[in-house]
Amino acid sequence: MNRSEKAELIASLNKSFADINLLVVTRQSGLTVAEVSDLRRKVRAAGASYKVSKNRLTRLALEGTAFKDIGSFLTGPTAIASSTDPVAAAKAVAAFAKDNEKLTIVGGSLNGQTLDADGVKQLASLPSLDELRAKLLALLQTPATRIAGVVQAPAGQLARVMGAYGAKDSSGQAA
Repeated sequence: MNRSEKAELIASLNKSFADINLLVVTRQSGLTVAEVSDLRRKVRAAGASYKVSKNRLTRLALEGTAFKDIGSFLTGPTAIASSTDPVAAAKAVAAFAKDNEKLTIVGGSLNGQTLDADGVKQLASLPSLDELRAKLLALLQTPATRIAGVVQAPAGQLARVMGAYGAKDSSGQAA
């Protein structure tokens, strides 16, 4: 890589770091090409990205971003997973690391707050943004359903009482 290519890579990484909320640093030692491809596919399916780049270039790209404090995590064979969703990258990487010991989580950063490996794993256990939206929508719909049931109940009871009186009158007249 010549100097201009490195400068372009640093600029593109810096721009991508400005658009994300979560950055997870992983150490991959001994992963095969098939395993890395599987990991990338799973991370992409979660709405995140997974990138391997030179640690020095990544540290330079982190300067001036909210993630500048995680530069100390970039030693050895590392890769970065990132996402705009605050938990997507952490969930995908943690799930893969659980099944494969060759991938370990080093740490990360959420909106500028540095997280250790345990912090990233705890973040991965939280529900995703879409799951939270679904739960909120369900909570909002539940009272409306209950109100409709309560409003309909008296009318139903009144209809049953009238039906009972009607049945009683018709059976009394026949006798």
